[in-house]
Amino acid sequence: MTSTKSLLRKSHFLGTKIRNLRKRNNLTMEDLSTRCIRIDPEYAPSVSYLSMIERGKRVPSVEMLTVIAKVFQKDLEWFLDGEEQQLDITPAKGSRGGIHGMALEPGFLFSNDILQIAIPEMLSQTGISGKQFAQLLIRAHQEHHQNHFPELERAAEEVGLKRMPLSVEDLLAIVKQLGLSICWFDEVPKEVLDELGVLSKNVSTSFYLPPKTLHLNRILKNHPTRLKYELAVHIGHAVLHNKDGVKSGMSVGGAQDVVGSDSPDMAPQDILHAWRDFESSFFAGALLCPKMPFRQLLDRHGYEISSHQGAGVSASVAMRRMTAVSPYHHWHYFDAYTPGKLKAVYRGNGIPLPWGNMRKVEDPCQHWAVFRMFDVEGQQSSAQLSLLEVQGQPRIYCCESTKVLDLAGNAHVLCAGIDLNPAIDAQGMDADAMAQELKALCNSQGGAGKIPPAIKSTLSTVANILNINWVARSLEKPAQLICSRGNHCPRDPACYQRCGG
Repeated sequence: MTSTKSLLRKSHFLGTKIRNLRKRNNLTMEDLSTRCIRIDPEYAPSVSYLSMIERGKRVPSVEMLTVIAKVFQKDLEWFLDGEEQQLDITPAKGSRGGIHGMALEPGFLFSNDILQIAIPEMLSQTGISGKQFAQLLIRAHQEHHQNHFPELERAAEEVGLKRMPLSVEDLLAIVKQLGLSICWFDEVPKEVLDELGVLSKNVSTSFYLPPKTLHLNRILKNHPTRLKYELAVHIGHAVLHNKDGVKSGMSVGGAQDVVGSDSPDMAPQDILHAWRDFESSFFAGALLCPKMPFRQLLDRHGYEISSHQGAGVSASVAMRRMTAVSPYHHWHYFDAYTPGKLKAVYRGNGIPLPWGNMRKVEDPCQHWAVFRMFDVEGQQSSAQLSLLEVQGQPRIYCCESTKVLDLAGNAHVLCAGIDLNPAIDAQGMDADAMAQELKALCNSQGGAGKIPPAIKSTLSTVANILNINWVARSLEKPAQLICSRGNHCPRDPACYQRCGG
């Protein structure tokens, strides 16, 4: 029999294992406590004590752990160090967005005091600024919540009264109601080297100076959709942050906003800037494209990118809002300025990144739709069905990409896409088997293959149920094998020479 001392020495992952087991069996803490009471009321944990066990604040007695083990039909030793499998200690993501996480265990190594020492060291060694890390944390928060923030939606609806489209005059009237005055300035785009050493054009477009002056670049008068977005962002700042000026400047171009620290130190101001950027931007989208009117517009037009014209906004704003208003939650969105540079990222469906925006990738996969659009002349849209391996299993993705120009004159590619596996499973079909079949087909044809009639019929049904027109259009072209990095290329021959190959 395991002794109490042995339990203390081998309990570093115990709380995580119990929590993950409970969640995978769809039990609340109240449910688990009740089940334990039925087995042995004397040694059953209370809800509060169970909470402390799961958070690593308490170690149960051998008798209590035996009761918990009986509920889950596990041996006592399974809960102790040395027996764990990765699945047992990895947080259950469920249907939520973002990529799978990691277990922050043993808990004493992930205390606030230790992380405050370790994170700056990690950032210093990797060359990531404190501001970039703050943006990464906020993006993870956004993806975890699958871009659903009801409190920000309500704040925007109270200001805009769910009107759509809003004109420039409508927004200027709101600005006036908030007690802000407008001052116009002149500045032309300038060529700068971005953080990856790529030459691009950048221009300052607006900034706010307390107590009440909003400065706008006169160039915005020729770009009404961008002007509306900038006004909406500053309205969001005024409403959400009481016009304190902390989140103030905006710019357009390929280079990152240089406001804030480039130091690896996690300055509180960096976190505040990044958070307010997110809040104000989300508010702006919700103000210009209120949830229900915009969803109805998308439904009428089958989620075509051209729907942005009916809302009076840019394609970028419309595509980002798709991810927030759609009843289907499994979306991703990219805004790429060059092959290898993401300006904006959202991964509510957990899709691996084709590249990062913190360092240059030398072997990006060339077959991502967002890549392929850089080689297309002019400004147009294109749909693509793709097979991508995620955690050892292929998944079916579909996206629509479009090439546009920003007001500084830089070409960039917008991409909105979905993970089709949940939609296929919802129809009672085996999405995993279908993905495996499509992957094998693409492999046999050099990496791209015509979709078989039976699969095409199923996916057409799914496209109709989702009411997303570009899913149906993607079926008329070969499905593409893609990967997250060139050294993981599934194609034969591979797109890049493998190490040691």
